[in-house]
Amino acid sequence: MTSRSGGCEPLQAGSRLRRLTAPTSGAVSLHADASRPAPPAPRRTVGRHRRPPPQETALTEFPRPRPDVVVIGAGPAGLTAAHELTKRNQPVTVLEADDVVGGISRTVEREGWRFDIGGHRFFTKVPEVERWWHTVLPDEDFLSRPRMSRILYAGKLFDYPLKPMNALTNLGIVEAVRSVASYVKAKVSPPKDQSHFEGWVAARFGYRLYRIFFKTYTEKVWGMPATEIQADWAALRIKNLSLGTAIMNALSPKKGQTEVTTLIDRFQYPKTGPGLMWERATEQVLAAGGEVRMRTAVTKLRRAEGRVTAVEVETRDAEGAATVEVLPADEVISSMPLPELVLAMDPPAPAQVQDAARALSHRDFLTVALVVPEAEGFPDNWIYVHSPEARVGRVQNFGSWSPYLVKDGRTCLGLEYFVNEGDDLWESSDDDLIALATKELDLLGLVGAGSVERGYVVRMPKAYPVYDEGYDRQVDIIRGWLAEAAPNVHPVGRNGMHRYNNADHSMVTAMLTVENILDGTTHDVWSVNVEEDYHEEGSAPAADGSTGGTSAAAGTGRSAPVRPRSNVRAA
Repeated sequence: MTSRSGGCEPLQAGSRLRRLTAPTSGAVSLHADASRPAPPAPRRTVGRHRRPPPQETALTEFPRPRPDVVVIGAGPAGLTAAHELTKRNQPVTVLEADDVVGGISRTVEREGWRFDIGGHRFFTKVPEVERWWHTVLPDEDFLSRPRMSRILYAGKLFDYPLKPMNALTNLGIVEAVRSVASYVKAKVSPPKDQSHFEGWVAARFGYRLYRIFFKTYTEKVWGMPATEIQADWAALRIKNLSLGTAIMNALSPKKGQTEVTTLIDRFQYPKTGPGLMWERATEQVLAAGGEVRMRTAVTKLRRAEGRVTAVEVETRDAEGAATVEVLPADEVISSMPLPELVLAMDPPAPAQVQDAARALSHRDFLTVALVVPEAEGFPDNWIYVHSPEARVGRVQNFGSWSPYLVKDGRTCLGLEYFVNEGDDLWESSDDDLIALATKELDLLGLVGAGSVERGYVVRMPKAYPVYDEGYDRQVDIIRGWLAEAAPNVHPVGRNGMHRYNNADHSMVTAMLTVENILDGTTHDVWSVNVEEDYHEEGSAPAADGSTGGTSAAAGTGRSAPVRPRSNVRAA
């Protein structure tokens, strides 16, 4: 699926297409694009929550038979791994620190309202993933939904992907003439410095259209000036687009288009939200004999003789009492944040490896969900907010995703803010955030403040990894050390690998890892999200999920801009 989890740039449509391949010694070719949803969200994920201090602690050795595999994290990657293992009658214990499954792909439920955190469109070119979805959920649990997104700027809504006539009409004759003149000027005399996002995009759209349709939203998402975002990232995100190609796409759109990411027009969606997928997956893991432990945080990975031999965990009950246990482990599949994995090693990793872990960081995310009358909604799945006067980056209408997310006569709008844990928005009270979101809806002319009936806040830490300058070297240091000191620890998924994956890419890493463990294959899981060509031009998948024989490209995954070191917080 193309999961907009962590919701990023309108430089691409909500659905992302690309063929996914993991070059392997064993010939498993996966074509992919998409992001997957995950299960409903926990009460405790709404608003700020701090773990209560333990009221009492007991230390016990795990009494039951030694598990073959321990999976850390019950998000898309972790649950896919557990599902694949139990399907092959392999014992597995899943450890989830939260009290809900699904990770960022969850659906949060509050008082009967359901919120999709970041928006998860189910679309993939990976046949294995497509089949997996429909194995876990019956067809009747999926809706086929139209994809609709627009850009809000200066009080007007612009079609997205951009349609030249719509854009120029909304801009007005004067601004339209200025924008076309700016584009012509950029073609005649391109910006001298195209090494950064601003120069690269301006060269292809002109400075005026760049400032209107690219600059503000991108800076909101990444929290940094566009001049500090590498041009390589822009080239991947909007490689095949320019004002000229946008005009061609507008003149001859193709229904069901799946070859260019920005033109996907329909997607699948679990009727009660993405969390439904991961709730059902959990139920099936349990039914097959697996164990899923909630509110169970991994505190240590014990090493001996060149391997991890046990995992120490702390489980908290509803009252806050903690129990510490030690679980023997033959193999560990980890989707916990890569820095936390390294720093939990016992004995500790070498100083250089710990420094590499601490140098990695994440971008965080929060949603303010506001209940309004149904008539106040809009048909879009979401609207990108390019207006610089508001801090909100995007507004979802959950009723446009599925009628099962909302209540009769009402809808719920999710205002998405891209933040850093600990900044002013993150630390604001729920009441203050609801007031801010209500004010900004009114300011933007979307919904009058008097129409908002109630609100909820959902904070999502570590929504997606930051690609700061030198991050790849830090990841390489960690990978090298793990291969030598803990070869039975297998990082998977977005945070587990510090890779900006879509959910289906995360699932692929889990599938290949299970094959490596059980079958002795040597799939290079780290190649799964190396994106060499973001916009795929291969054959679209047929109705049965096949790709018509088109071979997969080498590159896959979702890119993210490389950030200068000075802009990044330590993890």
